[in-house]
Amino acid sequence: MRVLIACEFSGVVRRAFRALGHDAWSCDLLPAEDGETVWHFQDDVLRRLKWTHWDLLIAHPPCTDLAVSGARHFAAKKADGRQDAALAFVKALMDAPIERIAVENPISIISSRIRKPDQIIQPWQFGHGETKATCLWLKGLQKLQPTNIVDGREARVHRMPPGPNRWKERSRTFDGIAAAMADQWGGSAIVELAA
Repeated sequence: MRVLIACEFSGVVRRAFRALGHDAWSCDLLPAEDGETVWHFQDDVLRRLKWTHWDLLIAHPPCTDLAVSGARHFAAKKADGRQDAALAFVKALMDAPIERIAVENPISIISSRIRKPDQIIQPWQFGHGETKATCLWLKGLQKLQPTNIVDGREARVHRMPPGPNRWKERSRTFDGIAAAMADQWGGSAIVELAA
């Protein structure tokens, strides 16, 4: 399966799909954090959506101008157009000509300005004892099923101290969630090829 992971610099989701034999690519304006240069496009994902046929798009659009955690700044973001631009980008990803799409974002105004999410997941449902409500807007995909419900409800991501890399750490996908996406939405291409 050809999989495009939009707005991902970490490579976490890309690696999960590639481990199961999929032709998975990440795309971000930033270089790949894991040093990958072959399976990562440092480019505008909207250009790459037109590049070839994709079977699945998993998109992590920037939440800076959308997340309700930054609601105190919404007036300025509306006034200067940042919020409308961010919503237009999300809508373009949701409307991409791809059969299966997942758009991931925290609790945000996407819910009130575009549509409600199909699912809200938590890291503790996928083996990480932390809280970080993550919304999923799905097209042609089943809801993710929890894979490893664990104790612990630490709000580590929410409580990160200010710093230049805070946004990067807060935006990183948990390995357990990435593995669930790859397994449940992609399955094993290696098994499919062998069958």
